[in-house]
Amino acid sequence: DKNICANFMNRIAPNGEKIIMHISNFRPIKRVSDIVKVFENVRTSVRSKLVLIGDGPERNPVTQLVKELNLEPDVVFLGKQDAVSDIICMADVFLLLSETESFGLAALEAMSAGIPVVTTNVGGLPEVNLQGITGYLADPGDIETISADTLRLLTNEELRQKIGTQARQRALDHFTTGQIVGQYEEYYRKILDGKI
Repeated sequence: DKNICANFMNRIAPNGEKIIMHISNFRPIKRVSDIVKVFENVRTSVRSKLVLIGDGPERNPVTQLVKELNLEPDVVFLGKQDAVSDIICMADVFLLLSETESFGLAALEAMSAGIPVVTTNVGGLPEVNLQGITGYLADPGDIETISADTLRLLTNEELRQKIGTQARQRALDHFTTGQIVGQYEEYYRKILDGKI
C-alpha cells in the first residue's frame, strides 16, 4: 500500500534523505558490517538513511560499529518485520552483500518492488541480479566498488528509475510462481520421459 510506504518514509527520512535498505537474519555470512561501511562512504556525498531489517547474532556487533562510526542518527534498526513488502517499497537502493548466498530472496523482493539492488557476485545472486540491468554486482568485501555503485544509483535519478523498472520486470518475467512451477514441471517431465 502506497500510503503505508509514504508514512514510513516520512518518519524515517523526513527531510527527503535517500534510503538504503538491507534485510537479513544478521548472521556473520551476511556481512552486515560491510553494509554499514558502505553507508558511511555514501553519506559523505548523499544525505541518506540506512534501514536495517531483521535480527540475529550480528545485531550487537553491528549496533556497536554504528556507534563507533557516529552513524546513530542516520541508521534505523527495525528488527524483524512481518510485512516486509510494506516497508521495502521506501528503499532507493537495496544492498545484499553476503559472503555466500544460495538464491537471494530478499534481493528478489526488492526487485519486484522496483528497487535497484547492489549485491555480491556469489552463489545464485548473479542469476537474480544482472550487472548494469537490475543493479550491480561486486566481490564480497569490495567496499569501494559497492559504495561507488550505490552512489551512482543515488545520484542519477534517471538511471535509478530505469534500473528499478528493469529489476521489477525481471522479477515478474523470471521468478513468479507460475514461471518457477512451470520450470519444475518441465524438469520432472524430462525425468519421467528418461531425457535426464
